[in-house]
Amino acid sequence: MTGGPEPISDVAREALERELADLRAERKTVAATLRGGERVGDRADEADELQRGTELDRLDTRIAEVDGRLREAAVAGPPRTDRVGVGSSVTVRFADTTEATVQIGEVAEVLDPTLVTSDSPLGRALLGCRAGDTISYETPEGRSSAVVLSLGDENDRS
Repeated sequence: MTGGPEPISDVAREALERELADLRAERKTVAATLRGGERVGDRADEADELQRGTELDRLDTRIAEVDGRLREAAVAGPPRTDRVGVGSSVTVRFADTTEATVQIGEVAEVLDPTLVTSDSPLGRALLGCRAGDTISYETPEGRSSAVVLSLGDENDRS
């Protein structure tokens, strides 16, 4: 991460937008159960009310985080195509000669085998690289290497 606004891939943007919609719907449901300033019944009712208030605070915090990340990505614009960064789509050839196109993201999406997080060994090795660069990174089996074939959409490869 550069410390400035970081772009995100379309897949990550869509996932964050879905999460934001879900969080807002959940917040609306939880908020509807709060009694406001009314006096609640016994201690169990008070504890339940306190728990819902805590849940509302948690939801508000996550909504602010996701909303802020989406706004930051909008300021950053599209992912770079000259160097690998967060949001980049990268085609690599691994040491075993297999090729794969991966997205560099901040967080792993469930069931998205093409996403490589920027803090993983492969993701860290790819950040800042250009097409043609050779990288080295750690795997559970030991040190491995790969060549960056291209950046951008798989269809952009020449």
